[in-house]
Amino acid sequence: MLDVHRLRIFRSVVASGSVVAAAANLGYTPSAVSQHVAALQRETGLTLLERAGRGLRPTAAGLELAAQADAVLARIGEAESVVADLRAGRTGRLSIAYFASVGAAWLPTVVQRLTTQFPGVRLDLRLEETVPDDPDERADVQVVVAGPGVEPGPGFRSHHLLDDPYVAAVPCGHRHAGRAEVELAELACEQWVDNDFARGWCRRNLLEACTAAGFSPAFHVEAHDYPTALAFVAAGVGITVLPELAAARLPAGVTAVPVVRPTPVRSLHAVVRDAVAGTPTARAALAGLHAAAAAGRPAAA
Repeated sequence: MLDVHRLRIFRSVVASGSVVAAAANLGYTPSAVSQHVAALQRETGLTLLERAGRGLRPTAAGLELAAQADAVLARIGEAESVVADLRAGRTGRLSIAYFASVGAAWLPTVVQRLTTQFPGVRLDLRLEETVPDDPDERADVQVVVAGPGVEPGPGFRSHHLLDDPYVAAVPCGHRHAGRAEVELAELACEQWVDNDFARGWCRRNLLEACTAAGFSPAFHVEAHDYPTALAFVAAGVGITVLPELAAARLPAGVTAVPVVRPTPVRSLHAVVRDAVAGTPTARAALAGLHAAAAAGRPAAA
């Protein structure tokens, strides 16, 4: 296999017309340049240079190799440029997974930040309510709901973003509407609207809090998502209890009351793949998620 470094030196000799001139251009000694050219000739088994007066000129084989070297060095230069762009975050790809209630709430500002700073980076956005078991199928950055002491597994690191307390969404004419807070046990006899068809961690967290308050909610209607559940509340079908982030934009005729004693809380985390954690794009994505969490709770989906 040809030594690329020797090809560079040989190409400089051909372009400069002498070993001394090439050495001066490269910052080497003439002896070092001569040794590299001699080694290249041994590697190829070809005579690449011949004397021409006080200088050197390439042989026919040398001219052909010099032409090939130009192409090889150009491709290496392109590859080095790509590597520099990837290292600086100017090109490449980043996958981000999120669950529904942070999609509209946080992702627009995060994506706007990334596309402004890194216009050449392709973003792969995925709606995923759970973390895939196969690490190869996971996104580079995923926003997840998890309990305390979340362990994302080898090759990933979890970053806490927000603790999101639950609220009761009730019709504006409801007896609890307008209160500063409502105890969870006071909702025991209400007609509940379920809002998590997937029976995920958020629902289990709520049911555990209800059990701690001494009751099990009787779900009158099952909805598949938070917006549908809120629409049922607006229609007067019942009440629903959901994370505050998901209740940031309520339909007309619905108000939210903080739930206490106990207050169910879900923790939101960003799980980042170790292999991309040090890249500018992943760092910017994580910073954007932290900023969105700290800025409050804008509209959720």
